[in-house]
Amino acid sequence: MENRAYFELLNEVLRKDGRGIPQLVVDLDRLDQNIATLKAGLTTVSQVRLVVKSLPCWPLLQYLMDQLGTRRLMVFHQPFLLELMELLDEPADILLGKPMPIAAVSNFYETSVDKSHTIHWLIDTEARLDQYLELARRLGVRMSINLEIDVGLHRGGFRDEQSLSKVLSKIEQHPEQLHWTGFMGYDPQVVKLPSFLGSVTQHFNKANLRYQRFIDFTKGDFASLWHDEMILNGAGSPTFLLHQQGASPLNEVAVGSALLKPTTFDIPGLSSFLPACWIATPILKKMRGTRLPGLGLLPNWLDLLFPHLRESYFIYGGYWKADYYYPSDLRLNKIFGPTTNQSMLNASGRYPLNVDDYVFLRPWQSEFVLLQFGALLPYREGQLLDHWSILTGQ
Repeated sequence: MENRAYFELLNEVLRKDGRGIPQLVVDLDRLDQNIATLKAGLTTVSQVRLVVKSLPCWPLLQYLMDQLGTRRLMVFHQPFLLELMELLDEPADILLGKPMPIAAVSNFYETSVDKSHTIHWLIDTEARLDQYLELARRLGVRMSINLEIDVGLHRGGFRDEQSLSKVLSKIEQHPEQLHWTGFMGYDPQVVKLPSFLGSVTQHFNKANLRYQRFIDFTKGDFASLWHDEMILNGAGSPTFLLHQQGASPLNEVAVGSALLKPTTFDIPGLSSFLPACWIATPILKKMRGTRLPGLGLLPNWLDLLFPHLRESYFIYGGYWKADYYYPSDLRLNKIFGPTTNQSMLNASGRYPLNVDDYVFLRPWQSEFVLLQFGALLPYREGQLLDHWSILTGQ
């Protein structure tokens, strides 16, 4: 919901800051509320693994790790993994969120010299395990292996006991090179499937049953591989709270985007979380009415039918994966078209906007949008506190 006083103050703070360019702002007060909501919801599965691709900013990750008391991270990008090796000042537990090509894994071992962190490489097929086993032999290392299981998303991973048995047997036969550390089963389909295919509860129970089936099979047929430190990872921002409402096969949940809550996560299960991240960009030009290429100035009577045509603005940049959020009557001029240079916006004139004022957008997602900015500006109680660098992956 629009909060005029909130954005007017933020606009004033950004103008005083004097950068005059598009900025990415994280509201720490709102973030703290989301952290508190997350903590309060951890009733069944208490361990949290922070998803780096959704929070690709090292000071932000530090802040969240401290506030949530976790050293568990999930990484989806090999260059981020290399960068984290340089940034982490205490041992961390890192689970890969997707299988890495063998070339990327080999490059990691050739580039990184830090052995203090535990890295769990994700395996989705027997063929990939064979590649990793050969690399482990060549390098003389023992690799921690986590297995991706398909709990209904059907994006890969082991789908049945037969395929799982083959890789577990191979791990069992090569204890000097391979150490099995658990499962990862992602279940966003639970809340995204259309209702005519079943209820959220039905899909959730079905996914959990599939996950539990893999656990039971392993405990029965490969008891020698099972240990107390197994990682049973799953969920994600769309579903982690569902795993807190009763029996769950998981012992940790992955969470990232919910803490910043871009628009993609405006879903019923996250209604208690607040948007905490904004794109702020200054107005470069202001004009009365709307003047378009080939058409010239549109007639004044159109203002009566379309009030948002009363004023035109050209902003610094545009075409982000984001919605114009404040002022609430801002509209992208679709005839002029979107551009990454100077997007044309229309408004009713209900808000007193001028050149050098900022307009605010709410990102659709965090993982890509944050990478388009060099820094994240932490904001609390009417003040910009710092300049947090975004991960570069270089």
